[in-house]
Amino acid sequence: MFGSVGDTGAVADRNVLGEELEPCGTDPVTGFYRDGCCNTGVDDRGSHTICAVVTAEFLSHQRRIGNDLTTPMPQYHFPGLVPGDRWCVTAANWLRAHEDGAAAYVVLASTHERALDIVPLDALQQHAVDVPGNPSILES
Repeated sequence: MFGSVGDTGAVADRNVLGEELEPCGTDPVTGFYRDGCCNTGVDDRGSHTICAVVTAEFLSHQRRIGNDLTTPMPQYHFPGLVPGDRWCVTAANWLRAHEDGAAAYVVLASTHERALDIVPLDALQQHAVDVPGNPSILES
């Protein structure tokens, strides 16, 4: 009988820090797969990999570039966002906001490593934040 190779289980998705990917948000439930995490896969053509804590400025910027994140779209299980929400945003749109001076805050532990295919780590680190206890500061 041949020796068996041990089952190591599923390999966990990693964040930009090289650690296990942490959940991004459940109120509202975020993620391309609506699992609360910024997981990605072949179906996620937009690379919804950055866990952002959105601000009014970021939401306004996204609307200006044609990405309305504030209007609810129930058919896509999308509630519409308000400042302070944590949401998995596309890496390309976050990078555009960064380049335009309107980037949202980033939760690095919840940002998928695939974001680094599009956005440099130093750009993400410039906007890294722990989620504030009082999200009302994000409205200005």
